[in-house]
Amino acid sequence: MRQPPKESSQSLSYHIALGGIIAALCIACMFLTGVFPMFYLILPMLASAFIYIMTLETGGYWGFLTYLSVGLLSVFVTPNKDASLAFLFFFGYFPLLRNGMERFRWKFLGFLLRLAVFNAAVLTFFWVSVYVLGMKELLESLGDYGKYGGWILLGIANVMFFCYDFSMGSFPALYRRYLKPRISPGAHRES
Repeated sequence: MRQPPKESSQSLSYHIALGGIIAALCIACMFLTGVFPMFYLILPMLASAFIYIMTLETGGYWGFLTYLSVGLLSVFVTPNKDASLAFLFFFGYFPLLRNGMERFRWKFLGFLLRLAVFNAAVLTFFWVSVYVLGMKELLESLGDYGKYGGWILLGIANVMFFCYDFSMGSFPALYRRYLKPRISPGAHRES
């Protein structure tokens, strides 16, 4: 990431304060995965929407710093390690990636690159879950279904990615039109 240009102290204070609020909301989402384990993918998706807000408001540099701080904190404080890995390996940095790829001339190429990054992240997540976190016995106990079940889950995950990518594509317009005016009505009138 490139260093942002010099900013005024008021702007720097705003970026730091907003980053702290966004990071706190993300950590709250990640911590809730221990309370509601069935939402171990939905809550990191919600946290990624907060990272997207940070990126839209302050730029990619501050969004990356927020992702990094939330990712590191979630590894240590989140009771559900699968959720923290999902955030760290994909959901946390995807808003930054998507925001950068919006500038591509060929939209389909950008989508294919995002899909490739998603599949690499899913395979990395699977490898870490099985071989590092010790779920290899579970995979072996499934027998032949374990071989094909992984491919079936990858197909289902790709369908989920289409929905997630579409929703993240429409999120900036929805944020600017509906959410931002409710959060800061004065800022909406000025722009």
